[in-house]
Amino acid sequence: MSASLTTDWPPAQQPARRPTRRVLPGFKLTLGFTIFYLSIIVLIPLSALVFKTFTLTWEQFVFAVSSPRVMAAYRLTFGASFIAAMANAFFGLLIAWVLVRYSFPGKKIIDALVDLPFALPTAVAGISLTALLASNGWVGSLLEPYGIQLAFNRNGVVIALIFIGLPFVVRTVQPVLEDVEKELEEAATCLGASRWQTFRYVIFPTIAPALLTGFAMAFARAIGEYGSVIFIAGNMPMVSEITPLIIIGKLEQYDYAGATAVAVVLLVISFALLLAINALQAWQRRRSGAQS
Repeated sequence: MSASLTTDWPPAQQPARRPTRRVLPGFKLTLGFTIFYLSIIVLIPLSALVFKTFTLTWEQFVFAVSSPRVMAAYRLTFGASFIAAMANAFFGLLIAWVLVRYSFPGKKIIDALVDLPFALPTAVAGISLTALLASNGWVGSLLEPYGIQLAFNRNGVVIALIFIGLPFVVRTVQPVLEDVEKELEEAATCLGASRWQTFRYVIFPTIAPALLTGFAMAFARAIGEYGSVIFIAGNMPMVSEITPLIIIGKLEQYDYAGATAVAVVLLVISFALLLAINALQAWQRRRSGAQS
């Protein structure tokens, strides 16, 4: 009886399994395209940069990358980039919070203005900031009697880097804030937590990886910025000269190997800092997962 009621299909009558259809080609083909594209855009240019530096002897390399003028440019570039990224991390979080949590007239206009540094040419940004902050500008003329100068010195470098790096933090933190569950905040309030405790123990652990990502992107963007800085910095050697300007100067003097040597140092330091920040992000995510 059980043999007569079996529902097994005969081998010839078993339904054929339909192959899984993928929107994009298979893994091997897409991986090949990925490696090819990254090689053309990133790996080959960086390799040429390193190989050109190998034409220098070790003594020539050390002299090119460690002269007093170049060291002063390193300190200004990385110091100003770090200060600008820290300022953007704070104010970018504040702006993202206002755009996500509040409704007010003109919200869409302010939201669109955040992306303005993305679309605005950096040279235009530099000229605009210089016209505004110079001693004869709208803001600079008001601060000049008090001995405050924001243009043609290191202050101008920091301001320009803050301007071009702000959207990276806002656009990284904003979607994460939108996904934060408000029920957790309400539960923390019901349990007697203050506003600061709710932010510190409920909200901040959730947005911390995104905030670090925005900080890293703003920092990396500031290190390589050139167009908006040269107009407002003053470009005085040993005072307000950034590292990209050192590289441009060496290229204009046909010192290609020296320019690539400074660029390699800039590349290595930037990569090491980004690697450290990514490791910190991974640690923060593991810590948040363990606490939850």
